[in-house]
Amino acid sequence: MSDNSNGPDWINDTKEELTGIAKEGMKHPGTKPLLAGAAIGALGGGLLPIVTWPIGLIAGAGLAIYTRVKK
Repeated sequence: MSDNSNGPDWINDTKEELTGIAKEGMKHPGTKPLLAGAAIGALGGGLLPIVTWPIGLIAGAGLAIYTRVKK
């Protein structure tokens, strides 16, 4: 593996973010955006004919955590 100290390590950042959310619960600043993204994804998945709401929920939560970690 190469040491890439110039770019962000998004895997560790995501792990830290999810661990913080799990430990702090609703007190963590990332919890509400994650829940909102999951809810929007579930609604969107429920409206689409092929995609079901659990897939939409996972996609929405994934997108929310990605945008939070990317910043």
